[in-house]
Amino acid sequence: MKLASGIAFAPLLALTATAVAAPPPFETPAPVAFMEDLSSGAILFAKQPDYRMPPASMAKMMTVYVAFGLIKSGQLKLDQKFTVRPETWQRWHGPQAGSTMFLSPGEQVSVSDLLAGIITLSGNDACVVLAEGIAGTEPAFVNLMNQQREALGMRNSNFGTANGWPDNGVTYVTARDLATLAAATIRDYPDLYKQFYSKPNFTWGKTMGGAAITQDNRDPLLGRVAGADGLKTGHTEEAGYGFTGSAEQNGRRLVIVLAGMHSVNERIQQSVAFMNWGFSAWRARPLFAKGKRVTTAEVQGGGTSSVGLVAPRDLAVTVPLGAAAPGGILGQKAQIPAPPMKVVYDGPIKAPIKAGQHIADLVVQGDTGQQVMPLVAENDVGEAGFFGRVWASLKALLGLA
Repeated sequence: MKLASGIAFAPLLALTATAVAAPPPFETPAPVAFMEDLSSGAILFAKQPDYRMPPASMAKMMTVYVAFGLIKSGQLKLDQKFTVRPETWQRWHGPQAGSTMFLSPGEQVSVSDLLAGIITLSGNDACVVLAEGIAGTEPAFVNLMNQQREALGMRNSNFGTANGWPDNGVTYVTARDLATLAAATIRDYPDLYKQFYSKPNFTWGKTMGGAAITQDNRDPLLGRVAGADGLKTGHTEEAGYGFTGSAEQNGRRLVIVLAGMHSVNERIQQSVAFMNWGFSAWRARPLFAKGKRVTTAEVQGGGTSSVGLVAPRDLAVTVPLGAAAPGGILGQKAQIPAPPMKVVYDGPIKAPIKAGQHIADLVVQGDTGQQVMPLVAENDVGEAGFFGRVWASLKALLGLA
């Protein structure tokens, strides 16, 4: 849920503020760097996060996101096959085509293999074959990419190709928007993300001598940082070397974006150092256990007048290491005061409501600024019956509501 003007503020217990600790220092030669803790919504580092830049192959994350959505909705099957058009092969093979999956003209390739070719091998050819197979033409598929961009709120990005190939500035992104896309991929399609994004290598195509071609995943975190499982590198002369990555350790999931670096080795070194800093220099401070009721929200037109708002998972605020002694989950004995927080939602919330439905957000004032975490309905709330609606109308008329 996005916070907006005119939202209703639900009351929460008055909490004592803690002293704000200085963020731990980190320096990187990368011109663009961004880090978000998805577990708390905390922005841990931001260096030119809204600078518009060419994404190179990091644009392929949106191609994959569109495909994942179609797979989840049943409109696309993993075993469905698309034919490599001779014209597409002609354009996207050889040294001039950049990274390829080594597809052959007339070859039939499954969606599953094309996704592996895009994610693991960064195949420019695989992207275009998938785009044409799904939408008929690459421009038609790019329209789907931009529809998803708008839906995700990526306001400073635009896509002109399915693979991020340089297109005179039509395609551009920001680090913040790439982090949004990475987070959406992990959140919306967790099973597909797990299936495809952490493959160490993939084999497709044959050499002139008939030997199978195996290429390694370029992800600089895989095998170097515990819990690393995605996402995508990118490189062109215009963009330099970039990377959008994610890893999860002890319940904390971080997303990083680095861009504009000068070499593969610099990308590896900076990506590993950046992610390790995110896990070692910050920690999670528990707030609410999974299922704990935080507060209640007013319900309009329901069988009951309110619904409990509960934590859908263990909720924690991200704080610098050593900022304060570890505290207990709220409701238990804590060693330090809790940070200031409030619950926000578009209210009153209208029935019907399903248990587990995301209907509010917990906004915590942490050391990094506001950290936003979801709250869900504690139980179902059905619509009010006839007499309930009459009574609600009467109360509103008499000013009793």
